[in-house]
Amino acid sequence: MSDARGSGLRLRVLEAVTDSTLRELDLEKLFEALLRRVHELFAVDTATVLLVDASGRQLVAKATIGLEEEVFQGVRIPVGTGFAGRVARFREPVRLDHVDRSTVVNPLLWERGLKSLVGVPMVAQGDLTGVLHVGTTTARRFTDEEVDLLRFVGDRLATAAHAHRSRSARAAAAVLQDSLLPASLPTSDDWELAARYVPGTDSGVGGDWYDVFHLPGDRIGLVIGDVVGKGLPAAIVMGRLRSALRAYALEFADPAEVLGKLDRKASHFESQTMATIAYAVVDTTTGAMSVALAGHLPPVLAVPGRETAFVDAPVGPPIGYHLAVTGRRGARVDLPPGTLVALYTDGLVERRDEDLDGRLELLRRTVLPASAESACTRIMAALVGDRPATDDIALLTVRHGLRDH
Repeated sequence: MSDARGSGLRLRVLEAVTDSTLRELDLEKLFEALLRRVHELFAVDTATVLLVDASGRQLVAKATIGLEEEVFQGVRIPVGTGFAGRVARFREPVRLDHVDRSTVVNPLLWERGLKSLVGVPMVAQGDLTGVLHVGTTTARRFTDEEVDLLRFVGDRLATAAHAHRSRSARAAAAVLQDSLLPASLPTSDDWELAARYVPGTDSGVGGDWYDVFHLPGDRIGLVIGDVVGKGLPAAIVMGRLRSALRAYALEFADPAEVLGKLDRKASHFESQTMATIAYAVVDTTTGAMSVALAGHLPPVLAVPGRETAFVDAPVGPPIGYHLAVTGRRGARVDLPPGTLVALYTDGLVERRDEDLDGRLELLRRTVLPASAESACTRIMAALVGDRPATDDIALLTVRHGLRDH
């Protein structure tokens, strides 16, 4: 390529990639617009974008000019395999001047009669988002400058894909979280509940949750938990743990046994999952509460006429990774009329610049045997106040006694 032609191509590519009108397009339209410009500027017969799937192990065809079948047929290429797979694995451009089953995995490429291919990685903020490749039906040697310009286009595509994926993940996590939190809490003349959930400002929605449900035999199940991780992946795991715990709660009366079953399920099917959970069952007839803790901070117990204290219950290992090899144990606590119990996640008490023991002591002093709703209000005012929490906060209070009027 002559210097004059190279400079002209570079200028046209820069103009195409930095075109301000692209900002107004959604991801699908942006891909289409940029691929059409690549098709014209580089004088190629095909231009294709493959994005890394959620597992990070496969490339999925998402947009193309000239190889529409790739998208229509949902072509998937394992990372590390074949032409595009090598681009993704090593994050380096790959040029081919011989296209057949020995060099590419996807038969559509040689069936279309392509003779030359070049692929470049799409990387944004250090993360691989996909692969951009172009091809011609005539033999051609792509120059180093053309490859560099294609990398520039790939970076622009990667930035758009990364931003779109982040926005979509946050929105999906928020919708999932909202759908899984109880729409209403069961109450009666003798038992009332209240709750709060606030996503962290640093990471948005994560894996914190609370749950309340009726159980056979005049019992109420209370759950509060925290999945390690943030965003949509943590919210998805949270949803699965929530559903599994509910199912085990119907089969087993002992909270420790329920957490044991949940641990077995998570350790087997959610191999990279870890979560802390407090699960309690209140017998509304006897006023007794059984509770089991899987790596979770103990609930706070406020009984009228006594000093508020943390529930004395054994803290077992978190859920996941087969950590509870010696089994799980729980505790039984009496809840006389007027008693209030507060369950919470660590986002309520942890602050980077403050001592955890001091924060826990503040929580203990704040919890009083008041109504469930007023207790939530008082706790959030004292522990959160006007400082936004960096981590998720879930808080659940239950009170045995007549409602305040």
